Amino acid sequence: MKNLFMTAALAVSLSAGAAHAADTVKLADVAELSGAGAAAGAVWHDGVKMAVEEINADGGILGKQIDLVAYDSQTDPQNSRAMVQKAIDEGTYVLLGTVYSSSTVVNMLVAMQNGMPQITGSESPTITAKNNPYIFRTAFGAQKGLPKLAAYLKNVVGAENVAVVWANTEYGKGGHDAFASVAKELGINITVDIPTEQAQVDFAADVAKIKSSDADAVFVYLTEEESARFLIEADKQNLKLPTAGDTVLASQKVIDLAGKAANGALGHVGLTTEAPIPTIQKMAADFKKKYGYGADHNAIKGYIGVYMVKYVTEMIGEFDRQKFADTLHGLCLDAASHPGILMDACWDNTGEMSRASFLVKVVEGTQKITATLPAN
Repeated sequence: MKNLFMTAALAVSLSAGAAHAADTVKLADVAELSGAGAAAGAVWHDGVKMAVEEINADGGILGKQIDLVAYDSQTDPQNSRAMVQKAIDEGTYVLLGTVYSSSTVVNMLVAMQNGMPQITGSESPTITAKNNPYIFRTAFGAQKGLPKLAAYLKNVVGAENVAVVWANTEYGKGGHDAFASVAKELGINITVDIPTEQAQVDFAADVAKIKSSDADAVFVYLTEEESARFLIEADKQNLKLPTAGDTVLASQKVIDLAGKAANGALGHVGLTTEAPIPTIQKMAADFKKKYGYGADHNAIKGYIGVYMVKYVTEMIGEFDRQKFADTLHGLCLDAASHPGILMDACWDNTGEMSRASFLVKVVEGTQKITATLPAN
């Protein structure tokens, strides 16, 4: 009798587990939740979580609740590769992450080999140049943004000799090379070229080198914490040159970390909570209320990524990874019909994204939009 009872109980338990699995769809987020990239990855993950909660409260995707599982890459490329494999082994439908390009170029090979659609926050040009049919961006690559920024430095700032400070990582190399290429086309001379290390703390020698050069502007392509440290050191040494960056330098996270030293920083950004767009304003307000701090571009990217999963899956009417990837190639989503996408966006056959963008300046601790630029 006891054995019969235990067998029946086990059957009920397994049945309940199967029913739960049938009612949910697993979504994995592999992100930099610790290590040098936590300033970006943790914010990305908060954006992901908020979107998941909204979608679940609205009935889920095709009637299924999203079961979000977080995997910490520890900002280590090889560990990110292991976490992607683990997420695939544990049955994720689509993969979100990573944010750092140095990790994504490693782990996306695992996703590609397994036919796993991957939605990344990485911006290195190489991400979408490797013929991977399963990789998709939530923000366009540096090769799209930097021509706009370089033209601004040349035509508005009047820069002729620019100092370039960049992260010696996959992310930084991509931005550096894209900027160098367009600078050459525009006749801008790179007078000082300074590679830096990931998690670098001391920028005193770098700033001193720029001060002693004939540079009339500075282009900074570093990640969040390093950007803030550079700005603080530049302020300390009274570096008066116009200082510009793409996406990160004038972001909310850098402003929070650098304080008054961020004032005056110039930037080209694909996403900003200061955009005069109702969908973005609502997302930013909801995020601030939920988490107690302001969203930045990484939070917005993570948020958009989850809604990409929702909208594309609902278009194909089933949870089919291959159909998901095939449908997203060449797709355009308008924010009027798909508000979770926040701004009109298109993806090409490489997974690259096109979307309008903004020029900004940090004034009294806040991004101020100086121009809106069309998609390219």
